[in-house]
Amino acid sequence: MRIGILTGGGDVPGLNPCIKAVVNEADSIGWEVVGIRNGWAGLLHYDLADPEGSREKWIEPLTRAKVRTIDRAGGTYLHTSRTNPQKVREHDLPAHLAGHFAFDSEHERADCTAHVLEVLRREKIDALVPIGGDDTLSFAVRLHQEGVHVVSIPKTMDNDVFGTDYCIGFSTAVTRSVEAIHALRTPAGSHERIAVIELFGRNSGETALVAAYLADVDRALISEVPFDIEKLAEMVTADRAANPSNYAIVVVSEGATMLGGQIVEYGQEDAYGHKKLGGIGQIVGAALKDITGIDVVNQQLAYLMRSGAPDSLDRMVATSYGNLAVQQLQRGHTGVMVALQNGVYTTVPADTAITGTKRVDVAELYDVDRYKPRVSHLLGKPMFLY
Repeated sequence: MRIGILTGGGDVPGLNPCIKAVVNEADSIGWEVVGIRNGWAGLLHYDLADPEGSREKWIEPLTRAKVRTIDRAGGTYLHTSRTNPQKVREHDLPAHLAGHFAFDSEHERADCTAHVLEVLRREKIDALVPIGGDDTLSFAVRLHQEGVHVVSIPKTMDNDVFGTDYCIGFSTAVTRSVEAIHALRTPAGSHERIAVIELFGRNSGETALVAAYLADVDRALISEVPFDIEKLAEMVTADRAANPSNYAIVVVSEGATMLGGQIVEYGQEDAYGHKKLGGIGQIVGAALKDITGIDVVNQQLAYLMRSGAPDSLDRMVATSYGNLAVQQLQRGHTGVMVALQNGVYTTVPADTAITGTKRVDVAELYDVDRYKPRVSHLLGKPMFLY
């Protein structure tokens, strides 16, 4: 068996331990693993007319010796991209594919899946282990439908892949966020200000919600619930007055919106139709200052949340997911995604990731009137409350 492994989408802590686990588990049963560099871009940019040059640039044999130390660092050893081979813009199409694929008239995208399938055939890759969020894993589903053996691994610090309770990167992102929130109490308290801290979270506010719950912030604005800025200003003013140090903390998901407002996004859409998010924290901070007259500390944590080495929980899950993926292939299972459900390792059909959406259970975990985490029923809930 020759396994190809790749990482796609945003990097998160835990990818390297997962890669290492796949390589070591496969090696223990005599299988070979090759790393595909830069996510799906590695297969798209592979030039069939120059296999040796392409192999050197995009396909890397992975051995125990090569991955021995990669788990000690964050990010991904294989690098990543947001490439979607079934929806390639003309300006993103590699030169060697020019004229080979037609662009649809509506979206001006080309479906290059046939090229990817031929690369896999030429490289004699028997199975793929893609690690990514629902965007990356959506193309894995397409390949499975085309007959490729696939075992997917979910990762995203937003923890929003449907079908699993846990995605690689989530715990470390929360840990980083809580540490930063507590650190920012220093300038907020010293200057008696309101601190507005923006966290990643496009459509799911789970990272912000859990970080706010653990850091015991005053108010939390999540992607799922639009907020009233006047009401927030009144609450935060009271929070600040009630604090002996005369400051208040507000955590904001990057995908949060004011009542009647729109999500703050910018730039060109990526291959999966997403623009960049970010800026709602600045808007909230400016509005709070205008309404209350109180100075504001604005901080966008952004990539700091996904930087550095993984914490122990992400190491545990990443390593276990990697081992489980190889074990599934060894048993002849394909077209599945490894997952955690109710604290138990399991698998679900690979297309589960694209058949639903995973969002905060607002009724159970959030007070929509007070803009605060609310966990009123703990008995019977899993460790991370969802």
